[in-house]
Amino acid sequence: MRAISQDEHGSPEVLREVRLPRPAPGPSQILVAVRATGVNPTDWKHRASGMFLNRLPLVLGWDVSGVVEAVGYGVTLFKPGDEVFGMLPYPYGVGAYAEYVTGPARAFTHKPDAVDHVQAGALPLAALTAHQAIVDTADVRPGQRVLIHAAAGGVGHLAVQIAKSRGAYVIGTASAPKHDFLRSLGADEVIDYRTTDFADAVQDIDMVLDPLSGETRARSLDVLRPGGVLVSLLPGDAPDEAERAARLGVRVETLLVEADHAGMRAIAELVEAGRLRAHVEATFPLAEAAKAHALGETDRTTGKIVLVVE
Repeated sequence: MRAISQDEHGSPEVLREVRLPRPAPGPSQILVAVRATGVNPTDWKHRASGMFLNRLPLVLGWDVSGVVEAVGYGVTLFKPGDEVFGMLPYPYGVGAYAEYVTGPARAFTHKPDAVDHVQAGALPLAALTAHQAIVDTADVRPGQRVLIHAAAGGVGHLAVQIAKSRGAYVIGTASAPKHDFLRSLGADEVIDYRTTDFADAVQDIDMVLDPLSGETRARSLDVLRPGGVLVSLLPGDAPDEAERAARLGVRVETLLVEADHAGMRAIAELVEAGRLRAHVEATFPLAEAAKAHALGETDRTTGKIVLVVE
């Protein structure tokens, strides 16, 4: 099979097309013929530095949308020919930049008929991240106030929709050209982070979703109401954070996304109901993964980038 691999860490040019043996599913696994795979910031961070994965050579990618080719012993949820989508177990179950991939059957669910593979391939990692933050960690309720930083990004624009599906009042930060896009997703307020200090613009927030960390994470504590929660997607480095959070009566959580069958089913239900859709900024053929990474690293894209496997 064709796959995109790297033998060293570095710039996008380290990604190259190779030929690898087609894998076979083990017990409780399925073999999926990949049709599309989303490109996420964690992909280019692993490409550049290894992060959690220092083994080389390395085939990147966690998002999968495709067709079940074969099932391993004990699998009852799927049959060959089923269209599925899901996220390979993060971080060690990597390998979606390929024509075929194996993964645990319960990392997947049936692809909604309402969307194609490109749309489905854009969703898993980013949508699971948003869902696990908003639903599982913060348990957002109707009427609560949710602040989402980088709201037009891959996770952010899906988080806006998921928070709205929970009945929340959603405030997003983004540059001015992206405000109309966020309003079209249901955002109730939008703040231009380039001209407005969010800490001056909002207060009494029940939940903050922060994919940026650093100064944004530190200052987000000040906008939370007592009992509120900050969910960050990157570690913080403020030595007094725990003390400040205790003094303010708020909670701070750092989330690392996990493969999640129930979460994928919930995402599929939102998609089928027309309440969740990925904005796909660009698609590239699998062979042009390096170009996809180069675009993603500009930090100027809205929504997601997807690799299409012919």
